[in-house]
Amino acid sequence: MGTFKYGGFDVKGKIISGTIEAAGLQAAIAALKERGLTLSDLAEVRARKAAPAAGKTTPAGSAVKAKKSGFSLSISIGAAVIKTKSLAIITRQLATLLGSGLALLRALRTIRDQQKGGAATVVENLAAEVEQGALLSQAMAKHPKSFPRVYIAMVRAGESSGSMDSVLNRLAEFAEKDARLRGKIKAAMVYPMVIVIVATGIVAFIMLKIVPVFVTIFKDFEAGSLPPPTRFLIFLSGFLTTRLWLGILILVAIVVAYRILFRIPTTRYMIDSAKLKILLAGPVTYKTIIARFARTLATLITSGVPILTAFEIVQETVGNTVISKAIGKVHDEVKEGAGVSNPMIKTAVFPPMLINMVAVGEETGTLDAMLDKVADAYEDEVDRAVEALSSMIEPILIVFMGGVVGFIVIALFMPLIKLAMSMSGG
Repeated sequence: MGTFKYGGFDVKGKIISGTIEAAGLQAAIAALKERGLTLSDLAEVRARKAAPAAGKTTPAGSAVKAKKSGFSLSISIGAAVIKTKSLAIITRQLATLLGSGLALLRALRTIRDQQKGGAATVVENLAAEVEQGALLSQAMAKHPKSFPRVYIAMVRAGESSGSMDSVLNRLAEFAEKDARLRGKIKAAMVYPMVIVIVATGIVAFIMLKIVPVFVTIFKDFEAGSLPPPTRFLIFLSGFLTTRLWLGILILVAIVVAYRILFRIPTTRYMIDSAKLKILLAGPVTYKTIIARFARTLATLITSGVPILTAFEIVQETVGNTVISKAIGKVHDEVKEGAGVSNPMIKTAVFPPMLINMVAVGEETGTLDAMLDKVADAYEDEVDRAVEALSSMIEPILIVFMGGVVGFIVIALFMPLIKLAMSMSGG
């Protein structure tokens, strides 16, 4: 017989914990299920020996060693992060394992064995925390870079309601759709970025290697006889050749200044407002934010998170201060007893489609379902907008970079053409 420490929920969703004597792990699971309990973790409690034998590790020694290992692990995993795509997979696996009756601790250990790198480290740390008696949401809260607040709130709601597997399934679907949306946007930007990098490399080569050769030819020309485009090109080439460090320093200063200004609330609000209005990219950014807002709010409400808490979480995670401020205003009015759709209208930020669907959801009691439909619609719009933006950016970049190269070529050959014409005229 062995002693097993367990944690879970009773039929009313109340969190419980305790110990049970059983012949083995499966027997303990069966006995606890007969009591109507939903397990969140189950681990065998090993008795300590009074004195360890020389050269042997006692169970007590193992426990101390595990604690030391856990402490060093928590210190060393500062850089360990679960990526968005991996998070979706891990969540789906955890939901499946818990749904099949596996205890939380064993499920985490099973998932850990299938992961590599930072993901394996984070999951191992979760398992260590759960083994010591922490709830899964508490363990996740110690890894904010891997688990966003919306994720932790939903897990906490699942723990309270005793429906962890269904909540995790919703979370997995949420994470998969979010990763898919991010992936499509990134994929659409790959080709334009390749064009920019290649074209920049070509221009840099011309400015640093080709133009200096022409400069030696132009030394015999009188300074005033060179056309303005040629003089500008020579100045720019000379600056890049002799003062490249200064150019790099200026770029670094611009980046640092942007980061500093972005931390000032007023300036950040102006920058975020400009992001929503910028030509071509602004509408895509706006639709992406609205889709994410609707999806996140729907998922939180469906998982049992109170609507005020859901608004607070979405306000923090939406990623744009203009939209965030509007969500805050809606939250405050809902807190005072108002509905959701009317405060949304007052902000003049949310699109009519979202407001109308929210109004229908309020009237029919299906707010979460209506928000999901809005998210689906806007994700489709984002897909089309990204494709259209990508198809527009590519020719614009090609024409622009072609114009830059054309300007360089014309500026270099203008003095030679002028000289040839003067010689033929003479």
